[in-house]
Order: sequence, then structure tokens, then C-alpha cells
Amino acid sequence: MKYISTRGGMAPQAFTDILLEGLAPDGGLAVPETLPQVSAETLETWRGLSYADLAFEVLSLFATDIPADDLRRLTHAAYRAEVFGSDAIVPLRPLDGGLQLLGLSEGPTLAFKDMAMQFLGQVFEYVLTQRNETLNILGATSGDTGSAAEYALRGKRGVALFMLSPHGRMSAFQRAQMYSLQDENIHNIAVRGVFDDAQDIVKALARDLSFKTEYRLGAVNSINWARIAAQVVYYFHGWLRATTGAGQQVSFAVPSGNFGNILSGHIARRMGLPVRRLVLATNENNVLEEFFRTGIYRPRDAAQTYETSSPSMDISRASNFERFVFDLVGRDSQRVNALWADLARDGFFDLSSLKPKFESEYGFVAGTSTHQDRLATIRSLHERTGVLVDPHTADGVKVAQDYVEPGIPMLVLETALPAKFAETMQAALGKSVPPPAALAGLEALPQRVEVMDCDLNAVRSYIQAHAKV
Repeated sequence: MKYISTRGGMAPQAFTDILLEGLAPDGGLAVPETLPQVSAETLETWRGLSYADLAFEVLSLFATDIPADDLRRLTHAAYRAEVFGSDAIVPLRPLDGGLQLLGLSEGPTLAFKDMAMQFLGQVFEYVLTQRNETLNILGATSGDTGSAAEYALRGKRGVALFMLSPHGRMSAFQRAQMYSLQDENIHNIAVRGVFDDAQDIVKALARDLSFKTEYRLGAVNSINWARIAAQVVYYFHGWLRATTGAGQQVSFAVPSGNFGNILSGHIARRMGLPVRRLVLATNENNVLEEFFRTGIYRPRDAAQTYETSSPSMDISRASNFERFVFDLVGRDSQRVNALWADLARDGFFDLSSLKPKFESEYGFVAGTSTHQDRLATIRSLHERTGVLVDPHTADGVKVAQDYVEPGIPMLVLETALPAKFAETMQAALGKSVPPPAALAGLEALPQRVEVMDCDLNAVRSYIQAHAKV
């Protein structure tokens, strides 16, 4: 399996090469030359597998340059009951009205990002040890990516992590999860701006090829293909748990900000998983919903990016959207380049002529949700079922309800545990939701973070002063 760039300017590379690179040298994103296919017969042989063994089977289709015994050891190290709380790893819970909840938040940071990050922590250390190299990982977070990456990479040999976050725009619990870590290889940088500003700095430094090479910059955001591949696993897992036989269809509802989570569902569907619909749910920052409704992609600037009660989705420019557009235009890298040139020049591009394909060919539908919708969904779901969901998952539940079809399970992808968003849960329920006992004193711990202006050169200088070389 070799990987190329969505923009056509990268020679085919192996999985472990793109693992360490982040953005492609031409500014595009790495994608497989061809997607592996999984037959109905193969799917049925996977029904009894543990999550770690299923992860091995799926990831072995993408990481063909890692010896099978080593890859199996890595997936078993990543997906352990000691890390995720039980042997289930990803439980499937019934809700009501045709909905089920895919429990992706059982990991150490209580968010779905742990599902990929725990594997990345293992595979980064493995590859760097094999090559006797170091890596400085640069990322941006709107909430959960940061803590999941930091918990997965803390203390890992040969790796330093520089994580940018928007100052004051995450929940107190999310900040405490990140900033309370004292490991010498973890560096938190809070920039005065929104997530998109932080992400722009990450991309600008990744495009600076001399700086990237000198300081061995890598990526842990979902621009890293390994993140996407690891997330594909839980779509297969959800389908296997929700069905009883070959060919049965399942729909997935996915709260979406940076498009990585639902892109993994798109990849699984293209690999042959019987997915009826991919239901994209946004909050008030509904650039992606607008695209699937109109065919026009029009990101917003920082001033028009709302601060909401589902803050991990307060994103206007979705990094992974380029990978879907690459498929949508027939994997034509020249057209992708032209579209992103239009975007840079005009602030939007128009693919409305392809709108009929969004659902008929790719299964995508979309909807949006407001603060009041979130509060009402959290409250009513708890009253009806006893299940508590966080505000991002509530966005997913709210939008999913409009697309339930008889006989087709609708799996809502859980985003995080409610305890991470105490203020919103208090507003919805009139009572607090305590964190797990092991994290009860988290917000009282000392915090270590650098606060700086959203300035490319300031971040560059900080990395130069603290990088592993």
C-alpha cells in the first residue's frame, strides 16, 4: 500500500513515511493510491474478534510496511482493558427511537480522540525506535485532540509534542486535562484567537519545508492519515455489533468539526462496509452542513466563528474536507488544486453541480443544532432513557432523529463524556455531572501553559527553543 497527495505533487510513499510527515510536501493530504476492499465473506470472519484483533485486521490493510507480528503487538498495546476500562473497549448501548450509542469515550481522556491517539502513541514510538530518529509533533486542538495526543505521547521516547489551543475557548475540564501534564516532552501553547487561527499556524509551519526538515516536524491532527485509518476500525466494529448477518445496512450519525471522524466512515463505506447513510451533525458553525445542503463550501473568518456550548466543533475550515473533495471530483488532483486556488482567491468554491452525488453515491446527509437544541436533547434523552450525553453527542442525536429509517440501526458516535462540559450539563439538567473518581481533583492541579499572541514567528521561536534534536 502506497500513499499519494490530494494535490498530486508527492511520489508514492509507504505508511511509516507518511506517518512521520503530516502535510504532504505540496501542501496536500496523504491518501491511499487505491482503497483496500473488504468482502462480505471477510466481514463475517471478523464477527468474533476482540477490538485489538479487529484493529489489527483493518490496519494491516493500510500499514503494509509494518511486519504483522509487530502491528498486532501495537494494536494489543493500544486497545487494552487497562486503558479503556473494560474488555469491550467500544460498547454499543441502546437508546430509543431506533438510535444506538457507539461508546467511543471510554479512554483515558474521556473522548473519542483516544481511539486513534492510543494507537498513534504506540506506532510513533515503534517507528522512531526502528529508525533511531526523533520527532517534534505540532498540532492544534479545539478541545479533545490535545489531551488525547498528550496522554498518548507523554513520556514516549524520541517524541516532543507542541499543542496549540485557542486561549479561553475550551471548557475548564479540557484545559485542566492538557495543562496539568508536567511531562518534559509535552508543550502547551495557548494562542489568543480561535481554533482556525491555531490550525493556520500549524499548516504554515508544515509548509515551511526547510523548517519542517530541520526540526523534524510531524503531525498528530487528523491531517495525519494514521489517525483516519485507526478511526476506520470503530465503524467496522459498530457495524459488526449492530448487525447479525451479511449485507445488513447501518447508518452512522457523526458530530463533525474538522471532518476527520466522519471521513473515516466515508473510507469504511468505500471499503465495502454496508453503510446506508453518513449523517453529518454540526453546531452553529455549520459550514459543512451548508456545503452538503447547497454544494458551496464557504469557510468563515475568526470573527464569524461562534463560541458555542459544543466547543470542539467551533471550526470553520475543516482540514480533512480536502480528502473527501478529492474523491468527489474523481481523484483529480489538478481539480483539487484549482478548487483550493478558488478558495484562496474568492473565499469559497462551488460544487453544486455534484450535489446529487452527495447522498446517492456517498451516503452523506447533514443537519445542524443550536444551544437550545443541545440542552433539550440532553434533558429529554436522560429523562427517556437514563443515558447522559455530552453537548457534542447531543448535536449528533438531535440531527440523527430526522434520518432514522425502519429496520436500519442508527449509530450515534459518542464524542466525549458529559463531565468534560460541566456548565452545559448543569444548564441542561439543573445538576452537576461529576467526573470519574480518578479525575475528580483534576481542575485543582497546577497547570503549565505558554500563552502568546496568535503569531507564526512566536510559535516558531518557541519550537526552536524546546524541540528535540
